[in-house]
Amino acid sequence: MKNNFKYNKLFTIGIEEEYMLCNPITGDLTNKAHKVMNNLDDQYIDRYSYELLLSEIESNTSVCNDVNQCINEIVNLRNNLKEIGKRYNFKIGMSGTHPTANPYEQKFINNDSYEWVRNQLKYYASQNITFSTHVHIGMNDPELTIKTANIARCWIAPLLAITTNSPFFNGELTGMHSSRTFQFGLFPRTNIPHELKNMDEYNKIIDNYIKSESISKPRQIWWKIRPHLGFGTLEFRIFDVQRSLENTKMIAAICQALVHKICSDLKENKTFNTYNLEYLNDGLWKAASKGLDSLIINPINEKPITMKNMINSMLDYIYPSLVYFNTSEIQNTVEKILQGNTESNNQIKIFNDSGIEGLKKYLITNVEYKII
Repeated sequence: MKNNFKYNKLFTIGIEEEYMLCNPITGDLTNKAHKVMNNLDDQYIDRYSYELLLSEIESNTSVCNDVNQCINEIVNLRNNLKEIGKRYNFKIGMSGTHPTANPYEQKFINNDSYEWVRNQLKYYASQNITFSTHVHIGMNDPELTIKTANIARCWIAPLLAITTNSPFFNGELTGMHSSRTFQFGLFPRTNIPHELKNMDEYNKIIDNYIKSESISKPRQIWWKIRPHLGFGTLEFRIFDVQRSLENTKMIAAICQALVHKICSDLKENKTFNTYNLEYLNDGLWKAASKGLDSLIINPINEKPITMKNMINSMLDYIYPSLVYFNTSEIQNTVEKILQGNTESNNQIKIFNDSGIEGLKKYLITNVEYKII
C-alpha cells in the first residue's frame, strides 16, 4: 500500500464512467455487458470492466497528467463503445439512474466479486441501477492522503449539487435531483467517513471489517471520498454520471484543484476545523434532494449558507489551483449550471416536453462523443 502512494505521481488524474447499455430504439436497458467485454481490441482490455448488472459497463482512463488528456481518453472510450454498440445492437445512455428500469427484472454479473455483493445485499442489490463518475487524484504520501480526505469532505455537498443527474427511478419522478445517491446509499459503507486520525486507523478499519466478514477486500468500503490503497489515489465517489463532456471536465478539474489547494495549505501549516458530521450529512441530503435550491450549514463556520454561495465559495477557494493547472475556464461551466442547467433539471424539462419515452430516447441520443 505504501509503495502505491510513494511511486504515484502527485495530482495525476484518472476517471471512471459507468454507462447504461440500452436498446437503440426504446432506450430500455439491455443485457449486453458480455458483448462488450468479449469483443474488445487488445488496447481496450484494461479500459473497461463489468459492474453489478449485465446492463451496465464501466470505462476507466489511464493515469493522465492533466485534465485535457483525461477528457480525450474519455472521448475515445465513449466512441469505442459506440462502435461496439453498432455491431451488437445497443447504445450507451448516460444518467445517474435509468428512468424506468424495474429493479426486479435486472440480471446480475456472475463472478466471485459481485456474487459476494449480491449475497450481502440480497433484495436490495437489485435496487442499485445506478451510474456514476469517479475521479482519482494521484497522491504520493499515505498520511497526506488521509489529511486531504478529511478536509475535502466539507465540499461534498456542493460537488454533488452541480452534478445531479438522476431525478427518476423505476418509472417515477422521485422529487429528488440525485436518486442515485439514495439508491446506492442502500449499500453499507457508502457514507461520508468520519475524520480519520491517520492511515493506521484506516488500515485498522479495513482489517476489522475483513475479520468480521463485513468486507472481503478494501475496495468494498464505498465512502463518498476514500483513499484508494490499490491505486495510491484519493478517490471522489460523489457524482452522477454526466452526458456532457464539458461537465465531466469540470468535475475532474475541480477535484484536481481541491486536492492541490488542500495539499498546498497543509504544506504551509494552515489549520482546519474539525467538521461536524451532522452538517456534512445534512448538506449531502440537501444536495441530493433539493439540488441548487438548498440552504445548508457551512461546515467550515457552522453558519447557514445557500448552496449556490457554497459552490461559489468552493470556486473562490480553489481558484489559485485552477490557474496553476490552466483549468480556470471551468468556472464558466459552473456558472451555466448555477443558472439552473444541471443535467437533472434538463431531464425534467425533457420529460415535461416529451414524456418518459421521449426522455429515454434523449438519454441515448444526446450522449456527447466529441468535445464541442
